[in-house]
Amino acid sequence: MEGVSFGSGQIGFIWDETRAPLIVPLLRLMVGVCLAMSVMLFVERVYMGMVIMLVKLFGRKPEKRYKWEALKEDVELGNSNYPMVLVQIPMYNEREVYQLSIGAACGLSWPSDRIIVQILDDSTDPVIKNLVEMECQRWGSKGVNIKYEVRDNRNGYKAGALKEGMKHSYVKDCDYVVIFDADFQPEPDFLWRTIPFLTHNPQLALVQTRWKFVNADECLLTRMQEMSLDYHFTVEQEVGSSTYAFFGFNGTAGVWRISAINEAGGWKDRTTVEDMDLAVRASLKGWKFLYLGDLKVKNELPSTFKAYRYQQHRWSCGPANLFRKMLGEIIKNKKVTLWKKVHVIYSFFFVRKIVAHIVTFIFYCVVLPATVLVPEVQVPKWAAVYIPTTITLLNAVGTPRSLHLVVFWILFENVMSLHRTKATFIGLLEAGRVNEWVVTEKLGDALKIKLGSKSSKKPRTQIGERMHLLEVGVGAYLFFCGCYDFAYGRNHYFIYLLLQSFAFFIAGFGYVGTFVPSS
Repeated sequence: MEGVSFGSGQIGFIWDETRAPLIVPLLRLMVGVCLAMSVMLFVERVYMGMVIMLVKLFGRKPEKRYKWEALKEDVELGNSNYPMVLVQIPMYNEREVYQLSIGAACGLSWPSDRIIVQILDDSTDPVIKNLVEMECQRWGSKGVNIKYEVRDNRNGYKAGALKEGMKHSYVKDCDYVVIFDADFQPEPDFLWRTIPFLTHNPQLALVQTRWKFVNADECLLTRMQEMSLDYHFTVEQEVGSSTYAFFGFNGTAGVWRISAINEAGGWKDRTTVEDMDLAVRASLKGWKFLYLGDLKVKNELPSTFKAYRYQQHRWSCGPANLFRKMLGEIIKNKKVTLWKKVHVIYSFFFVRKIVAHIVTFIFYCVVLPATVLVPEVQVPKWAAVYIPTTITLLNAVGTPRSLHLVVFWILFENVMSLHRTKATFIGLLEAGRVNEWVVTEKLGDALKIKLGSKSSKKPRTQIGERMHLLEVGVGAYLFFCGCYDFAYGRNHYFIYLLLQSFAFFIAGFGYVGTFVPSS
């Protein structure tokens, strides 16, 4: 079968002249690289699937792997027998959720003279700042030991706030620090279920708990996020905890041993993933981590496409940039075993944080469609169909209730892979937006109030505000390839290509997620 022709004009002449000597060999090379990356990702996913099956069948619960005994009051020592706990809540203009998180933190069950709640407010809006301070005073008047801390700059963003918070004199008396983002609402028994692991197991530095999404059913965007994050917690975090006692700290809903933070060098703001940075450094010091999948903390998923894109940029760019900065440090480390180094470098960073993003976009949204136009280059069926199908099914087990949405999830993840790939390269190359930090917008109950008050009005917005040219461009490319395959192809790729192009168009024209009317 002949490949695509662009006519007899200048473009057609360039295409015909470069096709055989340049385009075909280049595309074959890209297919080869993508096949290698696909196999890496496939092996990693199958390995984690096998481990999680063994953990579920034969694995011992955290209480069996590590010593756990309920803390009891000592008659002679009184409350001083309980460790001193610091609860940190970093905030930035969190009008919609500040009351929920402060209320939940102040409602934690623990001896009142052995807990300090620290609100680290970096808000730039004076009205919100005043509201947060008044809320702290309200809880303080009820007898809660709550500290309202501000600073005169936002240097280092969240890492800078947490680092500054640890410098206060009252923190010197604390043994453990619990961190909650501003939309997290822990249950009252959170400390009773986590702290004993740290008190009875001196080798543990971190106890990480699972996230529970209060707005997962808000829209299709939040359902897609739930599927991705459920896999992360159900499989990735559980496998890391069960095998190497290492995984990435999720930045919130976790309890740290303060001495471990200090030994690892404290909080650093060199990347946008200060949580992962600290976790890797602590692990290289020999500390172990424990993941508690049964303990869930309520929180909110970003329900606007804009907020989600910013979040995914940070979550993809940061790890790639940290990998660049820490690779030499990990290799030279003498405190951990060779296998743990291989796990951190290859599995944790290279395959999951770099290959997974790049192969999803480059292979399925660029190279595979290009082979339609250049039929001399073939993609084996196992790579085009069997591997992605297996990976998808393994991913879907994390959220059984959303199994019927798996096709939508594939199309959506491929759309987001465009941003993740771009962010990954920015992180690896330390390009322009490498340290961009945009706080993820939380809506709380604001959306219901706004939609309720404006139900009779149609939302007004300029098309430019909602249009994303990158998605539209990729959508047009896939649509062209799909139409060409429908007319001339033999592999029936057009079914996937046209569906995927529509997904890119939907995202490109801003019809993803919740639309919040302006005030």
